[in-house]
Amino acid sequence: MGAAHGHSLHYHGHSVLHRTPVHAKIVGLLAFVSVVVLTPGAYVLAFAAYAIIIAVLVAVSEVPVRYVLRRLWPVVPFVGVALLLPVVATGERVDVGPVSLAVEGLRGGLTLLLKVLLAATSAVLFAATTEPRELVRGLDQLRLPQPLVQILAFMLRYLEVVADEVRRMSIALTSRGFRARSPRHWPVLARTLGALFIRSYERGERVHLAMVSRGYTGRMPMRHTPAAVRDWARVAAVPAAAALALVTAALLPVGRLP
Repeated sequence: MGAAHGHSLHYHGHSVLHRTPVHAKIVGLLAFVSVVVLTPGAYVLAFAAYAIIIAVLVAVSEVPVRYVLRRLWPVVPFVGVALLLPVVATGERVDVGPVSLAVEGLRGGLTLLLKVLLAATSAVLFAATTEPRELVRGLDQLRLPQPLVQILAFMLRYLEVVADEVRRMSIALTSRGFRARSPRHWPVLARTLGALFIRSYERGERVHLAMVSRGYTGRMPMRHTPAAVRDWARVAAVPAAAALALVTAALLPVGRLP
């Protein structure tokens, strides 16, 4: 599942981030995002430091910047909300051309936009340097409840199978002249989705019975990769640098919004 596969976020590489054990990266990602989310909106200097940290990580990962930016499209709704907040918020207002904007709305929208962009970029970078199967192993190594680990493992395994089924059904509909152009065609789409659900459910039952007959007891054997001290040190350096930037921004009046 490398960069050539458009459906995958993983970018094949051999950088330090690619080689770092996944369970350590998960801990580092959660710690870094927690620092970003807990940062007050007035600490602009801290947000600038976070952006520099992420830029350094992108450079170290050897993942192209364009590759990361193209996968940030899920933040578009949050950008819309951030742009809408200054218009609908109440309180003190300032005139920007013909538009009257709320000061608190501007601060809230800017804070929301910065936090979402930073968190989403760090998550995309994590996905780009982590293979899906390694993610499952990392979650299992962190003692995530086994039902969740197994659900994620089977979802990753059979997502492509279901996607192929959808493509085949779409080709079958197209070959029969079907084009979904109006709500009148919704019943056909509903029956198609129903057929897809039934086929997927039956396939899941067959796979489960086959696994049980081979000794499956609710846990798949997984080979874990231990993390060395240097791996934990590299991972801890990222949230530690973010926490240092937050403390510095809290102590210095410079770089804080009034």
